[in-house]
Amino acid sequence: MADLWGGRFQSETAELMKQFNESFSLDKRLWYEDITASIAHVTMLGDQEILTQAESQDLQRELTQLREEIQANPDLLQGDYEDIHSFVEAQMIKRLGDTGKKMHTARSRNDQVTVDMKLYVKRSLKELEAAIKTLIQAFIDKGQTLNCLSPAYTHLQRAQIVPFSYILEAYVAMFERDVQKVNDTIQLLDESPLGAGALAGTTFSINRQQTADLLGFARVQENTLDAVSNRDFILDSLQCFSSLMVHMSRFAEDFIIYSSQEFGFVESSDSYATGSSMMPQKKNPDALELIRGKSGKIIGLMNAMYTIMKGLPLSYNKDMQEDKAIYFEAYDTSLACIQILTGFIQELVVNEDRLNETVHEGYLNATELADYLVKKGLPFRQAHGIVGAAVVYGIDNHKQLHELTLEELQAFSTIIDEDVYQYLEPAEIMKQGIKTQMKPDKF
Repeated sequence: MADLWGGRFQSETAELMKQFNESFSLDKRLWYEDITASIAHVTMLGDQEILTQAESQDLQRELTQLREEIQANPDLLQGDYEDIHSFVEAQMIKRLGDTGKKMHTARSRNDQVTVDMKLYVKRSLKELEAAIKTLIQAFIDKGQTLNCLSPAYTHLQRAQIVPFSYILEAYVAMFERDVQKVNDTIQLLDESPLGAGALAGTTFSINRQQTADLLGFARVQENTLDAVSNRDFILDSLQCFSSLMVHMSRFAEDFIIYSSQEFGFVESSDSYATGSSMMPQKKNPDALELIRGKSGKIIGLMNAMYTIMKGLPLSYNKDMQEDKAIYFEAYDTSLACIQILTGFIQELVVNEDRLNETVHEGYLNATELADYLVKKGLPFRQAHGIVGAAVVYGIDNHKQLHELTLEELQAFSTIIDEDVYQYLEPAEIMKQGIKTQMKPDKF
């Protein structure tokens, strides 16, 4: 395969350099986007009379045919090519001869690869968004099947009582923000770099708005130097992945703890757990541990891309070729983690009896007792001190607050009356406090 750029050179490229420089093994993943962008480009060249209508139509036909052939048989994507662009151009030359050689008129691989990546990222982010929404729905559906209370924690110490579904809803809120971040990223990247050429446009009278419209971009990216060297859309996407993975990792950490025998709040289904090669009794939450581990890899990939970009001068530099390996791995990993977590939550077993037992332990109603005293007229700080003393008494006497007699409670404050117990019973606390309902119709 002849190089697309060989005319300037008087000797052959070293074989080692060819291997080092090639990206076809990786960027052939962009075949659909590259052919689609090429169809838009040659359509515009024909309409602008840069190519004849016959040449344009021939190229459109053969490009469309090639796209259909690869769709039917992806194994066609092989051979000794530098990148996906040279592969597609070689196919057109093979089919159309000199007309195929005209396909690249008024275009550079610099604007070509950027438009390919933007199209790919835009499409893949929409797929990611759909997967996150499916995950959200799994959380909502699981929450609606539950009728149990749970300790909620700060500092991993029992703090207050909430419905267990409310804990799931906290993660729904995180994932909703991730959906918004994905949408924001799509809106920011939705401008076409095609027509920017190598860096400064072209002397041909091209119509950049037409190719932008044909490819479904909202607008044209005006500054051509920025157009070919912009990788903010990759960085923004990696930030989306990192945020999403952090949220999934936090969930994983919580539910790894909750699934331990010490807690016993939940149990993974067999489908999303593994065992031990030595210890027959073990059932390990490996799905969650892998999600937690892979979150670190995604953050590392984001940092790698930032490090690549931080010192690059305008405009295009070969360093940017690394964006594809980074993006593909980050996207594949994030999507796989979403799918695994969706299956995990759908099959999660929640030990409702155990959870309902725990809310009677750990002085989870201490804040409610303080609130009771405030409603009786005490300043909160004074009420806080009274309840703290009552908790110490309860610890010393192995009693929870709701187990103390009225006489014992009145020893700390004479304004406490029989009505105090409706503030201390978990079910009554829920009636007065958090009332949560997850919203299945939100999406």
